[in-house]
Amino acid sequence: MRMVEVFRFALRGLKANKLRSGLTTLGILIGVGAVILLIAVGQGSGAAVQARINALGSNLLTVTRQANGFGRAAATRTGTQSQGSNLTVSDAQLLASSDQDPDVGEVAPVASTSSTATYSGASTTINQIVGTYPAYLPVSNDVIASGSSFTADDVNQHRKVVVIGQTVVTNLFGTINPIGQTIQLGGVPYSVIGTLTAKGGASTFNDPDNIAIAPLTTVQDSLTGFGSLSEIAVQAVNSNASDAAQSEVTSLLQEAHHVTATTQDFTVTNQAALLSTAQSTTQTFTVLLAAVAAISLLVGGIGVTNIMLVTVTERTREIGIRKALGAPRGAILGQFLIEAVLLSIVGGALGVIAGVVGSRFTIDGIKPQLVPTSILLAFGVSAVIGLVFGSLPANRAAKLHPIEALRHE
Repeated sequence: MRMVEVFRFALRGLKANKLRSGLTTLGILIGVGAVILLIAVGQGSGAAVQARINALGSNLLTVTRQANGFGRAAATRTGTQSQGSNLTVSDAQLLASSDQDPDVGEVAPVASTSSTATYSGASTTINQIVGTYPAYLPVSNDVIASGSSFTADDVNQHRKVVVIGQTVVTNLFGTINPIGQTIQLGGVPYSVIGTLTAKGGASTFNDPDNIAIAPLTTVQDSLTGFGSLSEIAVQAVNSNASDAAQSEVTSLLQEAHHVTATTQDFTVTNQAALLSTAQSTTQTFTVLLAAVAAISLLVGGIGVTNIMLVTVTERTREIGIRKALGAPRGAILGQFLIEAVLLSIVGGALGVIAGVVGSRFTIDGIKPQLVPTSILLAFGVSAVIGLVFGSLPANRAAKLHPIEALRHE
């Protein structure tokens, strides 16, 4: 029997049960679409995290107080004299001026808080108000969009000037030019002298553009007080020097605080290490999402087997008649294999379309990134599933004895 005839019989069999064929195709569609879309979501979420870290600078080091640091208590137990467990401007000046840290570039002390800002009846909560030195902007990869930054003289003179992010600009000023306007931060007037270029790439609760940067002395005067710093931002001379700079900073501060590695009262975080960890985590996350989606594709394959077994049972007499008329075993086997593969291929093609269309939408703040290989993989697997999962019912149909098939009720 010619292949064209076998193919025609297969199509006729699928058309005879359109609803059943449609539901089977739907199972494959969901599986393939889920694989493509979830891999795209995994890639998109990873890209968002990496973009956020890159926006801060891959050669950025952040010195913070140890959350469970030992500080003065540990130093007292060991009989040494500690300078305290708080980070101070003196620590930042030491890192900036020492000749023992050649891999350290810019250094900026940071005192941060949050507060409500108001302007002409409009108000917004600024999640991050940063009091710092002018060096903070290049250290944190912040770029002036309009106006200018504050200067060292502004810090020394305690001037109430501020540079604001684009979220603050939008919430307070709308289409008004903010440069030269006066806003209230915690009830204290600040003159806006500059705006920052938008960074984007984060959720509402972690918006890098919801920021205001002002002279350290001014923020300490009006908002935080002259206590310890929130952190010290340190920029390595280049991305390849991050590890060396981290070691140098750690060594200098251990000596200044009279602590050791076991009694250390601060933590030095390396953004380059965070980026590497984020990439590894993203890969694991994407694999897990793909595995979950693959399960649904497997379920779709089981559905193909189930439907084809039912089809063989229902068409037993038809199979017996065709065999009695001389249809060879290969023709029967080929017919049911073609039916199973067609269901899988059509479902796979529709699943690819669904996955591609779904990846065009932002999902929970994440913009999926389509991976071309996932399309080829998912579609290829769907075709293989039709072949593999259709083999059992097709083989069962081919092995039916003509006499027994004709007797089937």
